[in-house]
Amino acid sequence: MPQQLVVTAIGPDRTGIVSKLARLVTECNCNIIDSRMAIFGSEFTFIMLLAGDLPAISRIEHLLPALGLELDLTTMSKRTTGRPRTQVVAHYVLDYAGPDKVGTLGAITGLLASHNIYIGSLQSETTSMADGVKMRTQMTIELPEGIHAQVIEAELNALMQQLGLHGSFQAQI
Repeated sequence: MPQQLVVTAIGPDRTGIVSKLARLVTECNCNIIDSRMAIFGSEFTFIMLLAGDLPAISRIEHLLPALGLELDLTTMSKRTTGRPRTQVVAHYVLDYAGPDKVGTLGAITGLLASHNIYIGSLQSETTSMADGVKMRTQMTIELPEGIHAQVIEAELNALMQQLGLHGSFQAQI
C-alpha cells in the first residue's frame, strides 16, 4: 500500500540543492507527487509530497537529516495520507493587489473560512514602488456544493473595496 510523506527543506540558496534532494528521492525508490520551490530573501525553500512503499518512506526519513546537514538545510518530514475529495462545484482564482497593509491576507482568508471555502494554493508578494509598498496575491479556491459564486464574489468585492484593493474572482478553466 502506497505511503505518503511531506518533506520540507530550507537553507541558504545555491545551485544543485534540488538535484541532490531529487537524487535522494530516486535512490530511496520514492516518487515526487507534488512539489513547490521558492526563494525567500537569500533562503531556498522546498516542499515535496512523496509516495512510496513503507520501506522506501522509512529509508528517506532515515537518510534525509544527514543530507540536510551536508547541504546546510533545515529539513522536516511528516507522514500523511491522500486528501479526501470533497464535493466541489467549481474552482476559482482570486487575484487582488493594492497597498501592503497589515491584516489584508487575514481579512480575505477569514472571509473564505467563514464560508468553509478551501484554499488550494496561495502566492503573495510585495514590491517597493515610488508611491509605497504594494502587494499582490493570487489564490485558487474550491467552492463547495451549496455555496453560490455570486454571493462570494459580492462579499469579496465589498471587502476588497474596504481594504483599498482591486482584483478579480474568475472561474478556473
